[in-house]
Amino acid sequence: MKRTGASIPSHTSKSCRDEDGGADLTLYLVRHGQVPQVTPRRFLGQRDVPLDAEGESQAGRLGVALCGVPFDSALCSDLVRARETARLILADRPVTAAATPLLREIALGEWEGLTVAEVRENHPGEYERRGLDMAGYRPAGGESFRDVQARGAEFLQSLESCTGTLLAVAHGGFNRALLCLVAGLDLGELFSLDQDYCGVNILERNSGRWAVREVNRRLGMETGAPNPVPA
Repeated sequence: MKRTGASIPSHTSKSCRDEDGGADLTLYLVRHGQVPQVTPRRFLGQRDVPLDAEGESQAGRLGVALCGVPFDSALCSDLVRARETARLILADRPVTAAATPLLREIALGEWEGLTVAEVRENHPGEYERRGLDMAGYRPAGGESFRDVQARGAEFLQSLESCTGTLLAVAHGGFNRALLCLVAGLDLGELFSLDQDYCGVNILERNSGRWAVREVNRRLGMETGAPNPVPA
């Protein structure tokens, strides 16, 4: 079952707020805006492509929708589609996003830029192997989602001294892996979590314990069609 626009029902997703209703860190984890669409679809991974016009519009609309959120700090993937999204969300604010490779999309190595048909032709049997082990399969020169989840854990550890409200702009595959980690979901289920372009996830930390509050809120995106793209 797809999980979108709501909290994840899990023993680890109970509110991490203290008795006063607060959390020591609230993380707005956002997927970047739309990138140029091609048919047939190609594996993108860490290829550095910019937003298209719709992606820029999505990021601007999300910035308006989040105008009441007082971000104390911001981070983004160092890939241009995430950096552009963060810049547009934070327009007219005194906060700028610092780029970090910890938030990058999954690296797909030799698969990047290929269609599914080309992967099957150039790497016989590998696409099927990935389907049987979505968490652990690593394409040549790339990462597994387990590798990405380890990066996500390192990212959360890097926030140890942060408090307040943080914006982080990342990618669909990264976000799914991190949400699985925090919510205690099997990593093989990551594609049950929708991550639309500029979808917003909200995580909270209290006394070192993380919890998922909301998943894939489409703030300011009410008129657009959801994006079904996997990593």
